[in-house]
Amino acid sequence: VEPEESGGGVVQAGDSLRLSCARSRRFANIRVSAWFRQTPGKDREFVGRVTWRDGSLVAADAVKDRFTLSTDDTQLVLNLQMRDLQPEDTAVYYCASAVSDAGTNPLHYDYWGQGTQVTVSS
Repeated sequence: VEPEESGGGVVQAGDSLRLSCARSRRFANIRVSAWFRQTPGKDREFVGRVTWRDGSLVAADAVKDRFTLSTDDTQLVLNLQMRDLQPEDTAVYYCASAVSDAGTNPLHYDYWGQGTQVTVSS
């Protein structure tokens, strides 16, 4: 049930990186998939989400000028394309799934991936 993340790594400031989050077709009750990120000592921060019913995509104001969300044709993968990465984007990026119409609150998500580290050096 847990989503699977891929695509993290170490990049330099100004570089781009794409993360992918895959969900299983077997669990059709997932309504929302989302990306969050977290740095040590801080709460998980909402990055963006997709509502699978209508395909609507929402990115957080803090990143929407540089980060783009997309889905694939199977409607099972949520991609996060990040450009012009900066050291402050360094975090563990988590994918989460919800059986409800969850929004930006991580507490409303039911399943979490293991996380993928993104490190941006200056």
